[in-house]
Amino acid sequence: MRTRMIAGNWKMNTTLSEAKNLAQSLTTISSLQTEVVIFPPFISLETVRTSIQNSQIKLGAQTLHHEEKGAYTGEISGPMLKSVGCEYVLIGHSERRQYFNEDNALLNKKIRAAISHQIIPILCVGESLAERENNTTLDVIKTQLLETLTDIPYTNMIIAYEPVWAIGTGKVATPEQAQEVHAFIRGTLSEHYDQISAEKIRILYGGSVTPQNSPSLFEKPDIDGALVGGASLSTESFINIIQTH
Repeated sequence: MRTRMIAGNWKMNTTLSEAKNLAQSLTTISSLQTEVVIFPPFISLETVRTSIQNSQIKLGAQTLHHEEKGAYTGEISGPMLKSVGCEYVLIGHSERRQYFNEDNALLNKKIRAAISHQIIPILCVGESLAERENNTTLDVIKTQLLETLTDIPYTNMIIAYEPVWAIGTGKVATPEQAQEVHAFIRGTLSEHYDQISAEKIRILYGGSVTPQNSPSLFEKPDIDGALVGGASLSTESFINIIQTH
């Protein structure tokens, strides 16, 4: 049985005080049967870690550099993230792919870096609107998975399916569309690793997730939770998604 995960990606939002207040407001949740992870901006990681340290909420980072240290101005390494208490890191979010030209070969290095420092990678995959309209969604997803996971042994990782056309647009894949891709992802993982391992890997849906659409998404057998963007900046909305039955 896979434990549901709700991950909140704050992106480039919240000042230090706002991050502290938002993190503290989430610690009112207790007796969680769902794993909750939040991904604040880098400058807020230590403050948020302190705010959630006596709660069940876990800490993650929005990306990392593939090298451990060096002359990479503005970058953050695995050891740095580990030292501040990060247990998870997002790899290959569509905004990183689009705005920072991160390709599958680079993401492969980032996954290796995360694993080497015992940080669990959440690998994001997804198609653009043009790719969906051209009926190449599954081809795109398979290429992203296989190229980013090349020569990476089975490990404790998470996959997030985020159709690019649904991120921040208010559009959301129907539960049936999402389930089709999630099942395909699990099938691809079973070919790359093995069926038993693939059944253990959690696959999250990301793309304008709200308290209103989360129940129908979570009913699907291969949707193991959500990577939440805008709604994770609202305490009420995020908690409602976490408490979805």
